[in-house]
Amino acid sequence: MAMATKMLLLLAAVALLVASSGAWETNIRMPASVATTTAMDEAVAPLIHALRPMLGSGGQLGSRAGVACDSWRLGVEAHNVRDWKTVPASCESYVGHYMLGGHYRRDSKLVIDEAISYVDSLKLAGNGKEVWVFDVDETTLSNLPYYATHGFGATPYNWMSFQEYARQASAPALPETKRLFDKLLSVGIKPVILTGRREVQRTATVTNLRRQGFSGWMTVMLKPAEFKGSAVTFKSGERQKLVDAGYVIVGNIGDQWSDILGTPEGARTFKLPDPMYYIG
Repeated sequence: MAMATKMLLLLAAVALLVASSGAWETNIRMPASVATTTAMDEAVAPLIHALRPMLGSGGQLGSRAGVACDSWRLGVEAHNVRDWKTVPASCESYVGHYMLGGHYRRDSKLVIDEAISYVDSLKLAGNGKEVWVFDVDETTLSNLPYYATHGFGATPYNWMSFQEYARQASAPALPETKRLFDKLLSVGIKPVILTGRREVQRTATVTNLRRQGFSGWMTVMLKPAEFKGSAVTFKSGERQKLVDAGYVIVGNIGDQWSDILGTPEGARTFKLPDPMYYIG
């Protein structure tokens, strides 16, 4: 009886939310505000693409070799689960729900709140030599419109398909990261964009960033076509060039561990959540 009552209440709540908010409609923007979300806010907030009608988060129902999907995601974020190629098929619904619901935004907000608190604590030299390194994909720009139609990472990565999407320069900004970016500009820290995208993608990448309100960066650094090493090798090498040129990396933020590992990392690093793919 208790289970039946809970189910009826759940269905009634879903019907009310769908009727009042159109939460399942397609092609809707991600929320622009950074206001604290409530359970109702999460349900009615506009999304950057169609939210599948998923009522559960996966939890214990989605497992990989007996490991619950929430535990798998924790392992990914803690860098204990490494070198994985795709999200476990049984965790597609869990990852989709996490990315599209309020949880992802809350986790991202926590990271950015900590980053801004750190910025406020800095005693800056104000000599124009203090920089902050930003990744692009799932850091400044969100590729959720693409991954929502590719299994939230449960489908094997298709390089050609993603490049076609990237050329459209249509990825929305991550609102939380934009808040940090603007904060840095206001205190005189120069943002540096450092991405694993190839140099051939420069025009589309810069266009996309500008369309989403990112401007005022010091430089945008992309991977040369001939580079064959790992992401860690490339990004740490580019950061070393900044240090050799006399810049001080006061902060470094990305969604992949490969964005923030490798000397010099920067005075402080911040890792945004991303359970959709792994770059080593």
